[in-house]
Amino acid sequence: MDIAGLLSHHAAYRPDRTAVVCGDARLTFREFERRVRRTANGLLGLGLGPGDKVATVLGNGIELLEIYCAAARTGLVVVPLSPLLRGPALKTLIEDSDTRALVADGAFAEALLTVKDSLHGIAEGRYLFTGTGPAWGGSYASVVASASPGEPAIPRPRGEDPFNIIYSSGTTGLPKGIVHTHAIRAAYCTLFASAWRMTPESVVLHAGSLVFNGSFLTLMPWLYLGCRFVLHKAFAARTYIEAVAGERVTHVMLVPSQIVALLDSPDFNEKFLPSLEMIGSVGAPLHLEHKQELARRFPNRLYELYGLTEGFVTILDRDDAPRKTGSVGVPPAFFEIRILDEEGRDVPKGEVGEIAGRGPIMMPGYYKRPDLTALAIVSGWLRTGDMGRLDDDGFLYLVDRKKDLIISGGANVFPRDIEEVIVRHPAVKEAAVFGVPDPRWGEAPIAAVVLREGAAVKNEELRDWINENVEAKFQKVREVVRLAEFPRNAAGKTLKREIRDQFSNPKPNPTKDPLPQ
Repeated sequence: MDIAGLLSHHAAYRPDRTAVVCGDARLTFREFERRVRRTANGLLGLGLGPGDKVATVLGNGIELLEIYCAAARTGLVVVPLSPLLRGPALKTLIEDSDTRALVADGAFAEALLTVKDSLHGIAEGRYLFTGTGPAWGGSYASVVASASPGEPAIPRPRGEDPFNIIYSSGTTGLPKGIVHTHAIRAAYCTLFASAWRMTPESVVLHAGSLVFNGSFLTLMPWLYLGCRFVLHKAFAARTYIEAVAGERVTHVMLVPSQIVALLDSPDFNEKFLPSLEMIGSVGAPLHLEHKQELARRFPNRLYELYGLTEGFVTILDRDDAPRKTGSVGVPPAFFEIRILDEEGRDVPKGEVGEIAGRGPIMMPGYYKRPDLTALAIVSGWLRTGDMGRLDDDGFLYLVDRKKDLIISGGANVFPRDIEEVIVRHPAVKEAAVFGVPDPRWGEAPIAAVVLREGAAVKNEELRDWINENVEAKFQKVREVVRLAEFPRNAAGKTLKREIRDQFSNPKPNPTKDPLPQ
């Protein structure tokens, strides 16, 4: 299976149905497909062909959707890069992916100029910019506008051909290029459309970064079903709520930080937003306190997905959420799960071990890294690096990331257990717990918090409250630090490593409260 013909199918059989809404633009499938054909032919006109890598450094917009769909038709391999990247990190990913052309926002030109001379794989004329670009680059709009709107004169890709290389978010180390084929993306279409109970009449709203793999959880079902995709350039809670109401949105996929921001609004409820059929949570565990509040406001709407971009997922279905609130669900059809000990043996139900899984969306490997692929996929099973347990019904409960485990006084301390306690405090909006070296215990937990607007509590008071409410003495935190906001990657994930580094090597930062030592 491939995804090359999906857009042309909808343009042929439902041409006047609204396909994409972004800002003031409202495009039908006929209009959007015409733009995608021009984009495909424009990129091919640069001398590119199937298998060539096209990197993007773009924020949310119709241009990125066009490039995704053009890659689906032409066999070009899209490499979506985060606009948060700069300097050496940007250069590393462009070189590692063997990028042959790059499309970026004009505002990103200065950052690109610092590394351009060392990027030998991109020929002159293959730097394209949206908006106002530099003199040394070409105009994406001009290339697209001057290209033919006809069907690209190139064979359709095969299912086993690569569609994209998505670099891991880098919350735990150097990013790795995860390859997804056309067949994998086709599986995303059918698997997640079914899981979310989507139909051709559904309306999707997306405000997270399109370079994050989580965006494909609703993007591919949209492309498959031919429903409506409403895209926001950035997330803002008030604007988001108004769009749900105005567009009669049925399906949304959010990261926990966005859900927390929406819960701060009294209008985020089923009475004000009756069209919502599905609220999906992805990217990081949604704390129990927030799950319960979401369930109170939107009964029978919550779906939670646990998964890795490398290609394994479990889904907590809306019908299971009330009785399995603390779980992240079960593997979908065609997927399998195991919980393994340090020796790779299955552990009994109820015992904690490393989560391993396999299924039809598993990557063929990391780009050009067979060594890392062999460590991640062992005997056909993807080793996740996450710790969890299965209950008697086979539902998965996350414990924590193996790498985030804190060993204090010989005891295993899982940060998430402490975070679940902290977010119950009325002054706390978000919490992140990490370990630091401790001369007495080996490691000790530190709690970083973001307070609710207008809330006031002293660090020592909050620390004492936490330590009175945790379930075990070894879960007591050594101290509390306050941040104005947590550092996040393009996926919206909290970067604990950066918080830990700030704590260990504090530097003045006008956007954050100072970290006490």
